[in-house]
This record gives sequence, C-alpha cells and structure tokens, in this order.
Amino acid sequence: MHLSRATDIALRVLMLAAAQRRQLTIDELAAALNAPRNHVAKIVQQLRHSGWLTTTRGRGGGISLPDTALRTSVGRIVRDFEGVAEVIDCETPPCPLRAACRLRGALRTAQEAFFASLDEVVLQDLIAPPTGSTLLTLT
Repeated sequence: MHLSRATDIALRVLMLAAAQRRQLTIDELAAALNAPRNHVAKIVQQLRHSGWLTTTRGRGGGISLPDTALRTSVGRIVRDFEGVAEVIDCETPPCPLRAACRLRGALRTAQEAFFASLDEVVLQDLIAPPTGSTLLTLT
C-alpha cells in the first residue's frame, strides 16, 4: 500500500509536535519537513479538525499537540487521511473476472492486516528514544 504525501506529512507533523512539546509555527514545520507551506497549512488544519492538534492565532501563536493525541494509533491517523477504500476497484470499469476472482478478497485481507499492525503503534511510540532526540534538532 502506498501512502499519500499528505498522510506522510501529517504523521511527520504529529511526530515533530509530539517531540517538541512546544508551540510550532507552520513556517517551522514546512522548513523542517522540506514541504510547501500551503500544503503543511492544509494538513495542520485537517489535524486540528480531527482533534490531534490545537492551534493558537496571533503573535506567539502556533500549533501544539494535546497530551491525549500521544495515545492515538497510527492506524487511526492513516485511515483518517487515506480513507478505507479498497485497494482495487473492480467496478469501474466492471472487471469480467469479478464473479470468480479471489484477488479482491486477498487484497482486502492484506489491507486489514496493514491497518491492524498500525493500530498497535501509537504516536508516543514514534518519538521514543533514540528517535525523539533526532526530532528535537529539526526545527
């Protein structure tokens, strides 16, 4: 399974916010991740809407990570950004093999296993040593 660039950036934003434990700006995040500022801003907005980040406007404002977000599973974050659509689409255009095909079921099982393995990892795990100290030097 291939994760979108938005999902990748979302996970990295959350990791940086978790490791830093201070308010970060969009500009700091964009520079640390070598990503376009506007793209990072849209992702931060989605993360805020999901409750994984808090934002403060104005001078001295920025984004921060609520303590409860540290216990969020990576699987839940990936599902939120990627959706839960099947890996393949057998309907558009209609596949002539779909009546007797086992590929769709096998891929569905693999996708469920992928998410199940990510459900076992929480954000706190991603910043555990030695990774956490590396994340502190990025911003």
